[in-house]
Amino acid sequence: MMSKKRLTGVLAAVLITSAMLAGCSSDNSDTNANTEASGAGEEQKPTYTFRLAESHPADYPTTLGDKKFAELVSQKTDGRIKIEVFPSAQLGEEKAVIEQVQLGAIEFTRVSTGPLAEFNQAFGVFSLPYIFDNEEHEWNFLNGPEAQKMLEDLSDSKFMGLAYYDSGARSFYTRKPVTSMDDLKGMKIRVIQNKVNIDLMSALGASATPMPYGDVFNALQTGVIDGAENNWPSYFTSKHYEQAKHIIVDGHQRVPEVLMVSQVTWDKLSDADKQAIKEAAVESIPYQREQWKKFEKDAEDQVRAAGVTVTEVGDLAPWQEAVKPMIEKYRADYKDVLAAIENAKTK
Repeated sequence: MMSKKRLTGVLAAVLITSAMLAGCSSDNSDTNANTEASGAGEEQKPTYTFRLAESHPADYPTTLGDKKFAELVSQKTDGRIKIEVFPSAQLGEEKAVIEQVQLGAIEFTRVSTGPLAEFNQAFGVFSLPYIFDNEEHEWNFLNGPEAQKMLEDLSDSKFMGLAYYDSGARSFYTRKPVTSMDDLKGMKIRVIQNKVNIDLMSALGASATPMPYGDVFNALQTGVIDGAENNWPSYFTSKHYEQAKHIIVDGHQRVPEVLMVSQVTWDKLSDADKQAIKEAAVESIPYQREQWKKFEKDAEDQVRAAGVTVTEVGDLAPWQEAVKPMIEKYRADYKDVLAAIENAKTK
């Protein structure tokens, strides 16, 4: 017969083993996930706290779009999924963040299609100049099947694209007056470090000078470069307009933003949670675009009030003609996408 002391020890071991097995059976493989029971006999649903990396300041339109997205996700999941937005590059600069999202170390991010092209070549198409006639043309394409397929195809690079956000159009600003394409000839223009931008400068007769964004103000101030290019908000918030007092509004590039999630994170979610997140992303777009328009207009108004010379390009045809050879150079890489962009033009 088993002694009382030994029987007590066996019962304790059984209880410990049962507790361990119960813990292993719960759906809690993600360190950011927990489970909650909504009622007796009801299926347990996981709760999550995710991070969203944002490089822009807290009041920037893309950050406001991120926050709207997070708010909608919380509403659609009754608070089970919480997404915390980290603005001002708190979690790292864009390229480093993309790498972390790829690994699943950071769950969500908003990123420009410029650096994203280094991880998924298809997004390099947005760096090509003058492929969109205007904002309406751009969004006709972004809302169409080819652009939506590009978001889905990010899975090949271990991401899931959720939505496009607005970032306006980029134009040239310079230290000396520029009123036509010919005035750019020979000028040293700062560009993002990629081959398309370097080819663009060559096509327009300017000299490409790649450098980090943070170095541009001093380079303009000291005359190391003659000009740069960006959208209205960046031109204003960077204070580049203080050194480059002439802007020619040619809108040579429309480089949208992408809201995306790590494929590692996405694969852990239920179909219902995936649907809620995707719906929230799409529903946040109108709000983000509205915030962009307000911010863009305010930036332009303040730049004009500061005495900057603004030249509007009325006829883009000569600019588009000048870059045709470089477009053809890259056409084979983006054949289907360029065809879809052409078809998205307003008839």
